[in-house]
Amino acid sequence: MPLPPVACRVVQRVDTVADDALGTDDMTGLLRRLARGEVSAAELREASLARAYAADDRLNAVTTWVEAPPERGDRTGSLAGVPTVVKDNEDLAGFVTTECSWATPTRRARVSAPWVAQYLRLGVSPIAKTTLPEFGLTASTESSRFGVTRNPWDLSRSAGGSSGGSAALVAAGVVPIAHANDGGGSIRIPAACCGLVGLKPSRRRLLDRPELQRLPVPLTTQGVLTRTVRDTARYLAEAERAYRDPRLPAVGLVQGPDPRRLRIGVVAASTLGLPVAAATRDAVRATGLLLAELGHHVEEATPPVDARFGPDFLRYWAFLAFVLTSAGRQIYGDGFDGRRVEEFTRGLGRYFARRAQTVPGSLSRLRRIARTHRWSLAVGYDVVVSPVVGDEPLPIGHLGPDVDFRTHLVRLLRYSSFTPVQNVSGAPAISLPLARTAAGLPLGVQLAAPYGQEARLLSLAYELEAAAPWPTRTTGVDHDQDQRRRTR
Repeated sequence: MPLPPVACRVVQRVDTVADDALGTDDMTGLLRRLARGEVSAAELREASLARAYAADDRLNAVTTWVEAPPERGDRTGSLAGVPTVVKDNEDLAGFVTTECSWATPTRRARVSAPWVAQYLRLGVSPIAKTTLPEFGLTASTESSRFGVTRNPWDLSRSAGGSSGGSAALVAAGVVPIAHANDGGGSIRIPAACCGLVGLKPSRRRLLDRPELQRLPVPLTTQGVLTRTVRDTARYLAEAERAYRDPRLPAVGLVQGPDPRRLRIGVVAASTLGLPVAAATRDAVRATGLLLAELGHHVEEATPPVDARFGPDFLRYWAFLAFVLTSAGRQIYGDGFDGRRVEEFTRGLGRYFARRAQTVPGSLSRLRRIARTHRWSLAVGYDVVVSPVVGDEPLPIGHLGPDVDFRTHLVRLLRYSSFTPVQNVSGAPAISLPLARTAAGLPLGVQLAAPYGQEARLLSLAYELEAAAPWPTRTTGVDHDQDQRRRTR
């Protein structure tokens, strides 16, 4: 069902880019200027904080300010001096991890989470922790504790979820790169909403909390959001230099398109048979046509995922919400109060309790997918192209904490049924901002590849970025102009 029409109005956008130390550069451009001594890490941090202070009254993307560089940061790391933010569901030493919930205790983390600790060793300089929906359980960053995070492309629209705070700050030009993580689409959905590059890496590609890998089906992977393909590729290469899982093929530093042509399947229909907006279908099919013009073999594909996949994933998602509330003290420590969780979290727990007897069968089927790495929506392709979400960025409140559970769940399923497949299979997928709505809002398109094939996705992303450049600023400054500035 399409979203209700929006009355004609003036779109309010946020763009913090200024004539300061950050300028219009992406992360790669900043690192070059740092290496040449044209700018200092302190100047970049000061500029980033100034932009954040100026923008956050409108965006509401920050839960906690990090006023000084973390003591455990590495000033000699390969990304040293780059300002960033950390999503507020991972521990940053010395700061409270809220999960954007009233239920969590107000204890300061003694040590940083494994991924965050590695990120700091690369030299990045966090200026803040960022918003998410409570426990990251839905696709719009709105919580009763911190309020609504707004999309810098249109302040009446959602920044997506669950990494919406990070996405809003990158899209507004506050930081060039931001921490995100993805358990059901939480990197890719905000990237699609905010016009960013969002890669969900393969399972085990990056460091993560060990307890997450011990879940019946590990879903979550850590990652980043950026404005350019080269920044995502650079981050992944540097992270791999610091840690590499020997079970996965190396990615290395991907620097451009691969001359090999690929067999690409295009899936424009929902995996659950749910309606998809015409603009979204058109964006996916236009991407397929562009790839065919570039010499790839492209054909329509149908989603072969078993009809039980959607209900199976929902039952498991509800099980995870039930565990968060019922075992919150074991997970978050003394002071956790499950009575204070939001209605959607509580509703998922009730949903699980009513269907608990069906969960073992669902887990068995999901684990089979995870073990065999059934990687995408269609078997036999090098890459599959699909929507990220079923419609344009949502109006604020559509998936808000005050929406009753049943309505919220129906709306969530209609909006975000494309992304969970890769979380279950463990395969990589990337969202690219390849289209726009009639009103100029970003529309992301997803590319998915077999397990361990991030290099293939990044190579294809470079090719699409060159063939159909996207604006890297909400003011609509064209990508080519920004690219010329960055490569000087």
